[in-house]
Amino acid sequence: MAFKIKPNILIQVLLILASFYLLYHHAIATLISDWSTDPNFSHGFLIPFICLYMVWYKKNEIALIEPTPSNWGGGILIVGMVLHLAGHAGAEFFLMRFSMVVTLAGIISYCWGGKVFKKVWIPIVYLIIMIPIPAILWNKVAFPLQLMAARFSSDLIHFIGIPVFREGNILHLANTSLEVVDACSGLRSLTSLIALTGLFAFLAPFTNLKKWILFLSAVPIAVAVNVIRLTITAAMAFWIGPDTAHGFLHDMSGLVIFGVALLLVYLVYLVELKIENKGRTNIE
Repeated sequence: MAFKIKPNILIQVLLILASFYLLYHHAIATLISDWSTDPNFSHGFLIPFICLYMVWYKKNEIALIEPTPSNWGGGILIVGMVLHLAGHAGAEFFLMRFSMVVTLAGIISYCWGGKVFKKVWIPIVYLIIMIPIPAILWNKVAFPLQLMAARFSSDLIHFIGIPVFREGNILHLANTSLEVVDACSGLRSLTSLIALTGLFAFLAPFTNLKKWILFLSAVPIAVAVNVIRLTITAAMAFWIGPDTAHGFLHDMSGLVIFGVALLLVYLVYLVELKIENKGRTNIE
């Protein structure tokens, strides 16, 4: 069954999309600028494409649904535009950008109906990951993560036999001091890992509960691997030299550790898959 749009609905869609562009072109431009200049949010470039893939993945299910435009979608559309105007009036970029997601949800509901929206609501919500977190919220999360990472790393460094004294987010070794700065809080890798794990969980052949478990596993995994990275950095600085805590080796360790995080997420997937298959076997 082909997914068709009636001519009058098509005209409405085109008009709404044109209005969407006129309303949000500045917000989209600044969003892309933030992705380009802030490494904490560079993953944003991938999110729209992943969202489109997630929708494409559901294309056969969507094609079976008869489009039934919903007036509720018009209400959601209005809410999205009001949020945009409120964000614009208060110069609040996060609210303006968040309103894009709400408005898009309204467009889909209004033009194709609630049944279609139920099939694509996860990809639409997924778009929120592309929006940079407000600085005030980022700092409230990043600094506690810095302290936690420093504390756990200090314990692990001491466990492997390296003398260390922790002062807040600073680790004092015998030959140097290492500061667990914002970039080392693990929040950057956490957001990137959540983005990738979200797609992985969406595609996984699991029940909704297991999908959520797989998705949420990204949080403890990201925290754990960041502690391991800090510990390895401190060990290299102590055993090899302070210069190893910066530059090429430090950057490479970040890539390697992120790869380890992805492997751990995959390990969680394999464990859940084994449990899923075992459950099916017992039923049969």
